[in-house]
Amino acid sequence: MKFFIDTANLDQIREAQDLGVLDGVTTNPSLMAKEGISGEDNIISHYKAICEIVDGDVSAEVISTDFDGMVQEGEKLAALDDKIVVKVPMIKEGVKAIKYFSQKGIKTNCTLVFSAGQALLAAKAGATYVSPFIGRLDDISTDGLGLIEDIRLIYDNYGYDTEILAASVRHSTHILECAKIGADVMTGPLSAILALLKHPLTDIGLEKFLADHKNASAK
Repeated sequence: MKFFIDTANLDQIREAQDLGVLDGVTTNPSLMAKEGISGEDNIISHYKAICEIVDGDVSAEVISTDFDGMVQEGEKLAALDDKIVVKVPMIKEGVKAIKYFSQKGIKTNCTLVFSAGQALLAAKAGATYVSPFIGRLDDISTDGLGLIEDIRLIYDNYGYDTEILAASVRHSTHILECAKIGADVMTGPLSAILALLKHPLTDIGLEKFLADHKNASAK
């Protein structure tokens, strides 16, 4: 399973990259705003900075909701770097834009997916990635992980190449469950990735090893 980090914070991206497990980055307007980044020129510069850090795909979201606007924005974003994946919302005009981009060889990430039917449409249009938001579904007492299972089944039934990118991942349990189900990618905060490192028995065991080594060295 690929690990993407869902942030626009360059320090967090560098930390994940340095860990050696990072495969890509996802961003959105909310994450850009959280880092105080606004204005088209600043946003474009920030995407370039992210691409300089990571080796894998970087999802950059369009703001337009009409077909022509999405195409114009998407082509401009895709021209920034070969790593850029144009992030398109799951709406009627978005599906049309995904088809257009796929025919042009431009990678796409269909975002704000909350049903298997939406994921099926995205795959048929040729999306590179489809992003079901499992955390947001959990927030409304709906089974987000169940949606991943449904999409995995449908894609396997028909051999779709679209990768399932589990989005809105909140914690390490989400990551592990998505891995069990067979999500191709997960994207979440750095904290969720780092939480996979933690186990109390590891800490206790390491403390004992170091104490035993110190005692043996003192003899």
